[in-house]
Amino acid sequence: MQRTIFLPEHQQFRDSFAKFCQAEIVPYHEEWEKQRVVPRALWEKAGKSGFLCPFLPEEYGGVGADFLYSAIMIEELARVRATGPAFPLHSDICAPYIYSYGSDEQKRRWLPGCASGEKILAIAMTEPNAGSDLASIRTTAVRDGDSYVVNGQKTFISNGQLCDLVIVCAKTNPEADPPHAGVSLIVVEGGTPGFEKGRNLEKMGLKAQDTSELHFTDCVVPRENLLGEEGLGFYYLMQKLQQERLVVALGCQASAEVVLQEGVTYCRERKAFGKPISKLQHIQFRLAEIATEIEIGRTFIDRLITEHVAGNSIVKEVSMAKWWITELLKRTCDEVLQFHGGYGYMMEYPIARDYLDARVQTIFAGTTEVMKLIIAKQMGL
Repeated sequence: MQRTIFLPEHQQFRDSFAKFCQAEIVPYHEEWEKQRVVPRALWEKAGKSGFLCPFLPEEYGGVGADFLYSAIMIEELARVRATGPAFPLHSDICAPYIYSYGSDEQKRRWLPGCASGEKILAIAMTEPNAGSDLASIRTTAVRDGDSYVVNGQKTFISNGQLCDLVIVCAKTNPEADPPHAGVSLIVVEGGTPGFEKGRNLEKMGLKAQDTSELHFTDCVVPRENLLGEEGLGFYYLMQKLQQERLVVALGCQASAEVVLQEGVTYCRERKAFGKPISKLQHIQFRLAEIATEIEIGRTFIDRLITEHVAGNSIVKEVSMAKWWITELLKRTCDEVLQFHGGYGYMMEYPIARDYLDARVQTIFAGTTEVMKLIIAKQMGL
């Protein structure tokens, strides 16, 4: 169906970013997957072209764009299978914390570099023994005069090798009751003594995206690097998770559309028993069912984008989209790989990589099970 949420200027922006992807990402992505990281030069090119943090006001290097521009970039990255450049994480998940909760001085100090691509952002929440249960984190940030001394370990941190600024979720009051009341957000700058980037983790998918362990050992951070107020970190995280989960659902929706088209094309070309397998009723029915679910997902996502841009609280609905669309992508990849037969198991076919890349989507930004808990709570259950 015709989408109605974009204006002509949005389409112009889509065309511009799509050309950027074709020129600067597509020819090199396979090599980046081998290197397990994208070059910093790509970030600088993206920043120079205005593709990083477009929501920021001009005074901080942005253009004051609405979230629809971010949605366009998320979709276009998914359409070319660009899983390496974590632009959405940087622009739509990390930077909003600094813009919303940072002081004027912090915003002037950090945000222009984020928009230009000179400073790459990461957020460090997950720990070896704390994933979705953020209240149980063990990383501490203890006040010592005009500084915080940070100790702890983080894992599965995207942009972990490239990052220049890390928003660290730490306990400034380990004795707080309830525990989440002791959580704060502190920005740690690359090169700070005691902050060490661990190994670039080897993952089953998202090969070109650097994902790392981070270590903090008596890491002294200036007090002015605290984001917002002490003890409100958990509240800040809850405020921003709506957009984070919408970002994930958006990417998965676009990816599912790509995988479906790939499946339709392949089934028209592959022959069995003297005819294209697209003529087999079972294949037709399964593709029809998948197409229907994807169309429903698109309608839902576009409504959520509209509500989010309007500033409405859609925590329940975004949680629904996050679990349902990520699971839909996983099912779609599995089905289309099956239609490829033995070829689907070969890494030279895009569907094999799609299958591997899709698996983590139901895990990060809150697992499917956590999303259902949130929905149930929002329903008053």
